[in-house]
Formats: sequence, structure tokens, C-alpha cells
Amino acid sequence: MVVKLQRPILVGGLGLSFSLWMLDSWHDSIVQVGEFGLLSALAVGGGLWLFQKNRLKDSLEQLDGMVVDRTTVESAIAKTETVINQLAQEAENHTALETLREQVAQLLLELDRQEIKVAVTGGKSVGKSTLIKVLKESVETRNLVSLEETAPLFREAGDNSDAAVLAEVAKSDFVLFLTNGDLTDSEFQALQQLKAANQPTILVLNKQDQYLADESASVLLSLKQRMQGNVVATATSPIAIKVRKHETDGSMQEWMEQPAPNIQQLTQQLSELTQQGQRLVWLTTMRKAGLLKADAKNWLNGTRRDRATPIIEQYQWIAAAAAFANPVPALDILATAAINAQMVMDLGNIYQQKFSLEQAQTVAGTMGSLMLKLGLVELSTNAISTVLKSNAITFVAGGVAQGVSAAYLTRVAGLSLVEYFQQQEIAINSGTGLNLENLRQTLQKVFGQNQQIGFLQGFVKQSMKHLLPEAQQVEVVGIQKGVG
Repeated sequence: MVVKLQRPILVGGLGLSFSLWMLDSWHDSIVQVGEFGLLSALAVGGGLWLFQKNRLKDSLEQLDGMVVDRTTVESAIAKTETVINQLAQEAENHTALETLREQVAQLLLELDRQEIKVAVTGGKSVGKSTLIKVLKESVETRNLVSLEETAPLFREAGDNSDAAVLAEVAKSDFVLFLTNGDLTDSEFQALQQLKAANQPTILVLNKQDQYLADESASVLLSLKQRMQGNVVATATSPIAIKVRKHETDGSMQEWMEQPAPNIQQLTQQLSELTQQGQRLVWLTTMRKAGLLKADAKNWLNGTRRDRATPIIEQYQWIAAAAAFANPVPALDILATAAINAQMVMDLGNIYQQKFSLEQAQTVAGTMGSLMLKLGLVELSTNAISTVLKSNAITFVAGGVAQGVSAAYLTRVAGLSLVEYFQQQEIAINSGTGLNLENLRQTLQKVFGQNQQIGFLQGFVKQSMKHLLPEAQQVEVVGIQKGVG
């Protein structure tokens, strides 16, 4: 008779808990026939089967929730090409064009790819290399998938390399995310990023043979509850167990035996999932198309912003001069002046948002009303007045405060429009409608970015150069030095 003297490798959620309850109830009988042998039989015969069945269902449901077909992917690629073509039209010699065109051509080839790419990722020392080796030796998965190990995640606190690893993972069709225990905050956040990106993922509890049976069940249940998704347990390099053999003559032999890797759940799930191979490839291609489109849009927005910045500066000084020459409340300048309406039209032309003069006047008036309701006019006027009070001559020049305020609010309005337009789809739109909630949020964001005291001091100084005669600026500087 051969007796193995180590707790067996067990997996299973509720089924395992039920087995443990039965074990406790039958304790006296188990002692006689071998505690761990019966426990293993109960786990395998009950909890493991139920747990495995549920996990397979989770994997397929995860894919079913991601609606994608070839037509949808081709449409996504076409939209990406539209952005690249727009960049070529507006900046024909842009340095990124060649690379972008090569990448979009590769996407079209990806549609017919047969090989399924699986990324194996996780922190340090979770068994990524060993799992890949064992899977490649498995008959079930040997010819079905291409396995690629990523660099370790979470190497150092604040290490930016995690973003690079996850960017590489996003190029794969499927992800095996390995952990050795309950999730850390960093692991959970990484998994949430994959989920947000519609990246099909299996969370793998590896080295689970290092846990006692009840601990393993507890960890698995915790992982399942936290992730609300697919979790499997493996032991790619199980701990050796001691085997004792009793001979007929009464003697006994002992030796260490290496159990076979426990990856049956995982290989079965991978086999099931590879039957969805074409959908996985399409999903990956569409995800890549979205990333490439965002990249191209960033290049295009950068080009457009370079053209928009001098226009905003031009109109902010025109508004400043008008307010300085004929002081009126800053809000009236922003809401009614043809200056700001013309700026709206010029910025709209850059971002392919076509406005008529009437529409542009409506937009300028809407932004003025929003600034008033949000309290931005009062806040900016008070802040600028505070800066100006440090200079008596400048402050008593009545039109200066209004001029600087008009320039500042025109600048905030222009930058807010740029930010708002950049959020829109790259297309030629009529410009007839604005999302007021998005515009309100954008105004608050841009105002906050341009409200720091250092920026305001510099802006006031720059405004004075546009508004005051050179002789008065020299006098002001002299007084400031004398005060200092």
C-alpha cells in the first residue's frame, strides 16, 4: 500500500466548502480510511467539477458581452484612416504620417490572423515562465495559442514601466494574469484597466499548492467576489510529496515524488476560448484601431493647437485694447463683442466646426453667461485687481483693470473652446449645437489651470506692455524698484 503524506492540491469554491463540511461530519470514519485521500476525492468529485463548470461559463459570457464582427472592425479601421487622412491634409509633411499609415495597413492584415496571442503577465515571482513552459508541453494547448511573457508588473512604487507593460498586453487577444494570493491594490487596479479596455482576461491563482485546503478555498472565493469574473487555480510546479510504501515483509520505503502540474482547468478553458478565436482577433484589431485613432487624433490636435494659440493671443490683445480704450464691464465684452464671436469662427475653422456669424455670436454669449454663473468673471477680476494693486500708477489707470480682465477672459474662452473641440470626433460638423454640460466642465478646468498666482503675475506684466505707453512702463518699473 502506498500512502502520500501531504495535503492534496485542492481547488473549488462552494463545492470545496461543502466537502470540508462533510469531512468534519465524517471525522471518525476518515481517520480510519485516510483523511486526505477522502478529502481529495470529495473535492474532485464535487466542488472542483462545479467550480470548473462555472468558470468555463464565465469565460464564454465574457466574450458574449463584447459584440464585434468583421463589419464593425472594418468601420473602426475606416474611422482611424479618416483621422490620419485629415492629419495629412492639414500637415502633409508631418513626421508621424508614415508610421501611422504603416500601422493602419497592418490592422487590415490582422483581420485574417489565425494565431491566438496570449499575454502572460503579473508581478515578480508569480510563475509566469513556468506556466508558459507547462502550457507549451500540454497537448490541449500546444498548437492553439502563442504565449508571450511580459516584463514583471509592480517592480517599484511609482514605476512608469507598468503603463508600458499594460500597453503591450493590450496588443494580445487574451490575458492570463497571475497572482500568488489575494489581490493587492496594484493588482486590482491593473485588472480594472484591462476590464475597462475590454481585454478578455483569466485571473490565475498560481502556486495554490502552497496553501492548506481551507486557505486555498478562502483565497479563491475572495478573488471571485472581488473580480466578479473568471478565476482559476493552478500549480505549475507542485511541491514534492513524501511517499511511503509498506512491503509484505513488514519493511517500509520512503521517497519524494514530484506531482504532475495541475493546469487542467486552465487548459480546458483555453481550449474552449480558442474556439472563439476569430472573435478574439476581431476584438483585438478593433482595440488596436481605437488606440491608433487616439494616437493620430493627438497628433492632429497638436497641429491644430499650434495654429490656434497665436489666434487666441491675437484676439485677447484686441479685446484688451478695446476695453482699455472704452472701459465697460468685462462680462459685456465677452458676451457681446464681435471680437469674441470672430474668434469663435476662426477657431471653429481650424477644428472643422463651421459656425455662421450668428452662431458664433450665440456661442460667445453662451460662454459669457456660463462664466458669470460659475463666478469666473468675479474671481478673475478680483485676482487681477489684487495683482494690480501692487502698482499704484497702473492700478489708478482705470482702463487697465478692465483691459487685463478682458484679455484674460478672452484667453480662457479661447483655450476652453480649443479643449472642447479636441474632445469632439474628427469630422466636418455644422457647429450648430454645443454640449453645455461639457462646455461648463471645460471652462472650469481651463480656468483652474490658468488661475495660479504666478501665471496671473506674468499675464498682467505682459498685458501692461500691450496697454501702457513705453514711458509709463519705465516709470512703473522705477517705482517698483524704489518700493523694493
